[in-house]
Amino acid sequence: MKTPKFIKAHLRETLLVLIDAVIVTVLYSFCYYISRAYTVFDSPIHAYLLHLAVILPVYLVVLLAMGVYRSLWSFAQSREYFICTIASMIAGAVFFLITRIIYHNYPLPLYFYLLTMCTIAIALVSERLVYRLLRDYSISRKCHGHGGKNTRRVLIVGCGDACQLLLNEIKSHPESGMIPVCAVDNDAGKVGKSIGGVNIEGTDADIERLCRKHRVDLIIVAIPSANNKQRANILDKCAATGCAVKLLPRLTDFYSDNSTCIQKLRDITPEELLGREPVTIDNCRLSAFIKGRCVMVTGGGGSIGSELCRQIAAYAPSKLVIVDIYENNAYEVQQELVRKYGKDLDLEVYIGSVRDYDRMLALMKRTKPFLVVHAAAHKHVPLMEVSPAEAVKNNIFGTLNTARAAVKAGVSRFVMISTDKAVNPTNFMGATKRVCELIIEAMNGRGTLFSAVRFGNVLGSNGSVIPLFKKQIEEGGPVTVTHEDIIRYFMTIPEAVALVLAAASMAHGGEIFVLDMGEPVKIIDLARKMISLSGFEVGKDIEIKITGLRPGEKLYEELLMKEDGLAATENGKIHIGRPAKASLDTLMPKLDELHAIACDNDTAPEKIAEMLEEKLCELIPTFHHNRG
Repeated sequence: MKTPKFIKAHLRETLLVLIDAVIVTVLYSFCYYISRAYTVFDSPIHAYLLHLAVILPVYLVVLLAMGVYRSLWSFAQSREYFICTIASMIAGAVFFLITRIIYHNYPLPLYFYLLTMCTIAIALVSERLVYRLLRDYSISRKCHGHGGKNTRRVLIVGCGDACQLLLNEIKSHPESGMIPVCAVDNDAGKVGKSIGGVNIEGTDADIERLCRKHRVDLIIVAIPSANNKQRANILDKCAATGCAVKLLPRLTDFYSDNSTCIQKLRDITPEELLGREPVTIDNCRLSAFIKGRCVMVTGGGGSIGSELCRQIAAYAPSKLVIVDIYENNAYEVQQELVRKYGKDLDLEVYIGSVRDYDRMLALMKRTKPFLVVHAAAHKHVPLMEVSPAEAVKNNIFGTLNTARAAVKAGVSRFVMISTDKAVNPTNFMGATKRVCELIIEAMNGRGTLFSAVRFGNVLGSNGSVIPLFKKQIEEGGPVTVTHEDIIRYFMTIPEAVALVLAAASMAHGGEIFVLDMGEPVKIIDLARKMISLSGFEVGKDIEIKITGLRPGEKLYEELLMKEDGLAATENGKIHIGRPAKASLDTLMPKLDELHAIACDNDTAPEKIAEMLEEKLCELIPTFHHNRG
């Protein structure tokens, strides 16, 4: 029959008490023998026994009272050893006071008490220290005995508290299959020393050399305090090694749960990969703008729309209204917000299409939003090249319907999410979004303040390149890149959404806000870096396949058109483009013709595409369709 765990724990505690009792008895006898000039039995034997009858219970009671037996000595640190030492000293002092008061007829010299107190304290601490060292040695033997193809030789970057915690856990869990072989730190004062028994052999400049020297399989970046730029610099050096890379989370997330350091190890995030620092937003201004007001988000279940809902909910609106045609996404966002805010958030979720003017008008009249953020759109370039009529109906007329409904329902502000592909468009999706911008400009001044926000690719959104590369790497490749020279601007979903809301708060009507996307990234370099940081070698383990530009795809994206005048704002990451004023009277006849073509289901799709391209070129002279 298996012994229950709680009985085992009590047996271990009882055994430790007995061992301590033996240690106290032996050392007391030794010190008593010395204090009596190396004689015991020449003095009254009952004096020896009387003092023993006091010292044993005093020591055991004090050690118990101070929690010495509650400590897990397998994982003891300096605090546990300090408490054990203090408890021994207190017990010695109590023993001195009691015996001096009640046994004044049998006085012992003062040095006896000092010698007894010191030797017992040293012995009790040493006993536990030896146990810990023997256990660590046993675990180390087991860890090295796990040698095999599942064992990974680890180099750790950063030799601070996080590194120490990680090393302790690796030693305690040989089943993790990790063997720390060396560490690096940029503090020159640490180089040449060791941490947790692991040598600190250099700085991050030595990572590649040390990986070759020690045949490293895995690099762990254990610097929770590092910012994205610092992490990106380290990752650049790690990418040259061909080793897999894991990171410990930031300080803000490090203590957010009770998971172990090993469990906290995670893959690289897109913002760390690109070295982008989070944008700073005036939260007070946003709170004043949103708090206590009703906000509607169309396309609220999408990757951008759902993040809009999360951030808006954090600013305590009087009501958050989510509109989406796809019920599954809408349901997921609804459940997430209900779990987080419960009854503190007045949340309404509606299934509906922006193509349906009457539905949008009815929803706006019912909910009376102060702000409408229009994120509903078809955005995938290759798919819209195949179905251009759907891009026209959803993007152009979905925007027109929503904008007209906003004016009719008395909405104060309306912000549309646009894209860098609307600038000198080469595909149907970009062309339709440019027409949406013209509609927004034309609708402004009719009682509602209309504006648009234009930005580039969003990291981690549905269909973006980084999740695609990650999946291809997991499947063993190849990683597909359309052209060796293709570049793109990138921004994370949270920072893009934060800037959208910031732009909405400073809109006066008619603006196209352009977000600072940072430096453009060469896609093939990004692919190589992701492959290397996953522990694979480009060309050997995983191939990069050049597939050729897809229909409608550009080599270089632009954020601003030549006719746009660019003005600065108080937020350095947001700029204002003020294009020439569009007239709704001029637009509407052409939009009616465009709508008729898009709704024609009898004509051949190829002919429909040609007719749509022709009409879009009339609306947007800068549209030059790239058919691939």
